[in-house]
Amino acid sequence: MHSIESLYSIFCTHPSISTDSRNCPKDGLFFALKGPNFDGNRYAESALHAGCRYVIVDDPSVVKDERYLLVFDVLTALQSLAKHHRRQWGKTIIGITGTNGKTTTKELMAAVLGQKQTVLYTQGNLNNHIGVPLTLLKLNEKHQLAIIEMGANHPGEIKALCALADPDYGLITNVGKAHLEGFKTFEGVIKTKGELYEHVANKNGHIFVNRSNPYLKTLAKKQNILAYATEAGSDIWGEANAESPQLIVNWYQNYNQHAGTAHTQLIGNYNLENAMAAIRVGMHFGVDNASIKQALENYHPSNNRSQLLKTAQNTLIVDAYNANPTSMMAAIRNFSQLKSENKVLILGSMKELGDHSESEHKNLIQELTQLEMPRVYLIGQEFASNNGDYPCYDSIDALIEFIQSNPIKDSTILLKGSRSNQLERLIPYL
Repeated sequence: MHSIESLYSIFCTHPSISTDSRNCPKDGLFFALKGPNFDGNRYAESALHAGCRYVIVDDPSVVKDERYLLVFDVLTALQSLAKHHRRQWGKTIIGITGTNGKTTTKELMAAVLGQKQTVLYTQGNLNNHIGVPLTLLKLNEKHQLAIIEMGANHPGEIKALCALADPDYGLITNVGKAHLEGFKTFEGVIKTKGELYEHVANKNGHIFVNRSNPYLKTLAKKQNILAYATEAGSDIWGEANAESPQLIVNWYQNYNQHAGTAHTQLIGNYNLENAMAAIRVGMHFGVDNASIKQALENYHPSNNRSQLLKTAQNTLIVDAYNANPTSMMAAIRNFSQLKSENKVLILGSMKELGDHSESEHKNLIQELTQLEMPRVYLIGQEFASNNGDYPCYDSIDALIEFIQSNPIKDSTILLKGSRSNQLERLIPYL
C-alpha cells in the first residue's frame, strides 16, 4: 500500500490529475474512483494507454506493474493528498458556501481579486467531496490566493470540506430553504452552513458577514468579522438601482462616502448581496474601487445564471441553473417590479424538498396570485396539484409543443427552475 507521503512525492513530479479515463493528461495521475454504477479500477489500464503515467487503484486484482499504485481506498487517498498539498502550499484560502448565489459570488470575487493577485478558484460547481480536492490539487506556486466553493445537501458536509481546504477566511452568501430532503429542516441548513464560520473561528481567521442578513448575524462570532451590508448603517454597504433589469450597484465606505458605481451585466437586484460580498472581499485585500468597478462591469454571467438574452422575438431573463423556495421568491418578486410590458413567467418545479415540496410549491402559487402575474406557465408534477389558475405542463416537451402552436412574441420572459427541468431548451422557441 502506498502512503500519502509516497503519493505526494509522485504527484509533485506529475501534478496533472484525472478521474476520467477518457480524459487523461499526458504523464498525469488517474484516480480510479468508484460510483453507484461504475468502478474506476476497471478503467485503469485504459488510462495508462491514454497517456497517464500512474494509476491509483484500490483493487489488487487489477495491479500489473509499478505504474499501478495500490491504496486502501481511492477517494480517501485523493482527499488526503489534496489536504496534504493544501498545507504544503500554505497560502490564503477563502471558503465560500451558501444556499443561493455562491457560484456567482465566487466568480465575482475571483474577478475582483484577479485585478491584483493570481487567483485559483473553483471551476463550475465542483464543490463537493470530489470537486474540492480536485481543485486543491491544482494549486501551484504561481497562485497567491484561492477561493474554494463548498456545497452541501446533508448535515456535516461543510465541516468535512473545511477539514480538506482549511480556509483562512469564510463567506456565507445566505441561508435559505434548499435540499430540505437531506437537511430535513431549515434549521439544519443553517447549522450546516455555519460549520464554515466555526472552522474559521477555530483557527482565528476572518469571516465576511452580510449584516443585513439576520441569520448570518446570529451565526457570526463577534471576533474577526469583516462586515458589509445591503442597506445603510454599516461601514461598507451598497444599494441597487431599481430602474434597470441589469443590476447597477452603488457602494459606500465610511458609512456614507460614495465609493463607486458599477453597471453590471447581472440580471436581478437579488444579486446585490453577491456583488457586495465581492466588493467587501476586494476592499479587504487592497483592490482599489476603480479596479473593483472594472471587474464587476466586465463580468459576464454564464451557465444560465442571471443572463439577459435578446432574441428576434423577445427579451429573456434566464436563471435556470438552480431553484429553491428562497431563490424562486426573490426572482419572482424582482421580475414583478421590472418596468416592462408583456411580462411572462415560465417556472420549472423545485427538487429535493422532500416533505416540504407540496407546501413550498403552494406558497409560490399564492405569491404569483398576490403579485397578479397575468401570464405564467408551470412545468413539473410538483405543480400539478398546486397550479392555481395557471396552465401546468408535465414536461418541457409539452410546453415546447404548445409554444410552437402559440408563439410568444414582444414579451419579457423569466425562465426560472431547477436544473432538471432543462428550461434552456425553450430558448430556441422564444
